[in-house]
Amino acid sequence: MCEPSDVVVTPCLRQTRNNIHVTRLCLPLDVLFAASSSQPWGDVIVQLMHRLKQQVQESGKWLERGEILQPPIPLHFLLTGGALVTVPLPPELSDDDLKEFRMELHGRHDVPLDRPCFRRGNALTLPGGECQECFLRSPHGSLSPPSVPDAQVFLVQGDYTYYHYGQGGTSDVGWGCAYRSLQTIASWFNLQAYTSRTAPSHEEIQQALVDVGDKPKDFVGSRRWIGSIEVQVVLGQLLGISSRIVCISKGSELESCARELVTHFSCEGTPVMIGGGVLAHTILGVMWSKTSGETRFLVLDPHYTGPDDLNPVLDKGWCGWKRVDFWAPNSFYNLCLPLRPREF
Repeated sequence: MCEPSDVVVTPCLRQTRNNIHVTRLCLPLDVLFAASSSQPWGDVIVQLMHRLKQQVQESGKWLERGEILQPPIPLHFLLTGGALVTVPLPPELSDDDLKEFRMELHGRHDVPLDRPCFRRGNALTLPGGECQECFLRSPHGSLSPPSVPDAQVFLVQGDYTYYHYGQGGTSDVGWGCAYRSLQTIASWFNLQAYTSRTAPSHEEIQQALVDVGDKPKDFVGSRRWIGSIEVQVVLGQLLGISSRIVCISKGSELESCARELVTHFSCEGTPVMIGGGVLAHTILGVMWSKTSGETRFLVLDPHYTGPDDLNPVLDKGWCGWKRVDFWAPNSFYNLCLPLRPREF
């Protein structure tokens, strides 16, 4: 029997051949959440660390799938009701590629599937971020409604860009008001992420009308007016958006549309173009008293020619509440009511 000191120990080396791929990634992290000013800093730090950990885990799930080469980019979404949600999304996957994942997000956060909430176009643009335009956005948000007894207010749902005469170097005073109203409506669909297409230029609008056979070829580049019917056609041609046309024989009878506008802003929430009497405007909301029938209309006026400064726009009434006598009482008017697609 050998003593322990007599045992000869021989090193044993085992070589295992595996294909190991190592990739070094810089993982972007961006956390946004609301905290009360009275909340202890310790609690805020705990919440911050929890969200950072959660974001790393969510990003890791994408990387584990092996479907992406670039690290996910965190985007922030503000849901109806005020909830802030941060979602890391792979930059090389399109919104269409992410449809199944977005459906999962809608279910996870109990959000209905009748409108986009988690497309990239829905992501918050924080102060100091990139600004693609210097135009005013949703100026009506700084207005207070007038005092009308027993009246309810129904407004456009979501942001839009205020387009008016002279923007973008286009001299369209006297003929471009309906074009500008159409651009405002198109911006709403873009900002709600129904489309990635930005507001069309005057020539793109004219070309769309030529393409569908509504106008002759020499219409492109002209200074000819368009109306509500043309706005309906262009929305369908360029954005795939359906619209309803409501006809009013006299401007003085516009109050008779109050109930219809209430339904529109409650169910569709899109800006409305009204054209007639050689002028076009955008209706952003309606205040209506069910008992008295008294009505006010929130109007965005494309005939403004000044700078994109909120103060003159509001102070001079270019965006403001109007009575029915704002429109010519004996002129014929058409309203174009765009319909919101029921999709996510």
